[in-house]
Amino acid sequence: MAFPIVNSIISWFLKKRIHQIELFLKYPIDVQNELLLKLVSSSKRTEFGMEHNFSSIKTYEDFAKLVPIQKYESIEPLIERCRKGEQNLFWHTNIKWFAKSSGTTNAKSKFIPVSDEALEYCHMKAGKDMLCLYINNNEETQLFTGKSLRLGGSSDIYEDNSSYFGDLSAIITENLPFWADYSSAPSQEVALLSEWETKMEAIIDETINENITSLVGVPSWMLVLLNRVLERTGKNNILEVWPNLEVYFHGGVNFNPYREQYKKLIPKKNFQYYEIYNASEGFFAIQDNNGSKELLLMLDYGIFYEFIPMSDYNGENSKTIPLSEVKKEIDYALIITTNGGLWRYLIGDTIRFTSLEPYRIKITGRTRHYINVFGEELNIENVEDALKMATEKTNSLIIDYTVGPIFMEDKKSGGHEWIIEFSKKPENMDYFTELLDNALKAINSDYEAKRYNSMTLAMPKIHVAKDGLFYDWLKKKDKLGGQHKVPRLSNSRAFVEELLSL
Repeated sequence: MAFPIVNSIISWFLKKRIHQIELFLKYPIDVQNELLLKLVSSSKRTEFGMEHNFSSIKTYEDFAKLVPIQKYESIEPLIERCRKGEQNLFWHTNIKWFAKSSGTTNAKSKFIPVSDEALEYCHMKAGKDMLCLYINNNEETQLFTGKSLRLGGSSDIYEDNSSYFGDLSAIITENLPFWADYSSAPSQEVALLSEWETKMEAIIDETINENITSLVGVPSWMLVLLNRVLERTGKNNILEVWPNLEVYFHGGVNFNPYREQYKKLIPKKNFQYYEIYNASEGFFAIQDNNGSKELLLMLDYGIFYEFIPMSDYNGENSKTIPLSEVKKEIDYALIITTNGGLWRYLIGDTIRFTSLEPYRIKITGRTRHYINVFGEELNIENVEDALKMATEKTNSLIIDYTVGPIFMEDKKSGGHEWIIEFSKKPENMDYFTELLDNALKAINSDYEAKRYNSMTLAMPKIHVAKDGLFYDWLKKKDKLGGQHKVPRLSNSRAFVEELLSL
């Protein structure tokens, strides 16, 4: 445990970074343009750089013309060669770390290259900035008088052909400096355990008697851990276990479905929630104000950003725009070029700018996670907003859900089939369904048009999931913990039918 003087010293040290942040706030376009040319110049002699004539790139326009937009499938051959020991393929320094990621519960894994530069100047730097921004807004914080409980992935680090792979959180844990163990929990040994349920019990063993002042992790899995802490201790809420808890840094999934449950678990009026936006491919944005729902786009992490307006989205064949041309309240697909060797990489997320001075965003969904079987163009933001309205009016709480299509057949209308697991069920499911349907109509005019007289879309069909259904489903797929998520929306019935069969 750190003493108050140590808390003051660490806070002072972290806040020195504010001056550097102010630089990219003042000159965002200059910072991004300089970064792009630096990335290109550093890798002009790599195989990818020579193939795409990096040495001739002088402007963003040159870059966009010479380098095609990439999906994982198009760069996988180079990544596999790098994993087998070849170097200087797409990045100029040696890469030995690969973050294993599937993004959803699809069986196919991705191996995202993580260079030393990406580790130090993106992921590690962002971890410090997360604390820096929080401290800057909370001068009286006592964060460093205790420990941070970090709930990461459930994967070991594996060696293959002198390269190493595992969850990004495991890679970061493996590379943390020795002193980090003193300020965080659980220990590195427990944090790197691969079997999720064993790991959960070990985390509880190590932390219930610690002075935990902050939480870091994905909301769905942190909720499981906190409920198990209460089961183990017999306490009524988490503050009875960790009375000095003051902030939860969360990311990975939309927090809105979990917000009310956390308020009950942590009944503290001035408790802070700070959202972060990170992935295996990079760390992109951090909430920079108390109580805000906007995230500050971090422009000096070695990541160059481009954007595709979703109204013009056509995958790799889309036309991109740089940061200087974005507008507010438009959904954009995110394209990243990174200091890990990803070039014009289509990450699959969609974001919307809420501010241009400075550049702040909110995450609106995934380019692939939507339902548009009948022209309804229903995205994740529509669904989350509608669920919030329905749960508030019925005083219900949701743990997890997924939605798939009901295809038209025998002249019958199509529809959407929902599976929802509640921690507190509505008293009247028919009323809940009606509220949800009406909310979707109010939010999405395309959905409303397709629902007219149920000609194309019938009333939603909702199944109330048995307790633990989604947990059991992820466990069956060996997808417990970390960044693994339940797919929310799909144009396929695969997820719905798998769950209904359990």
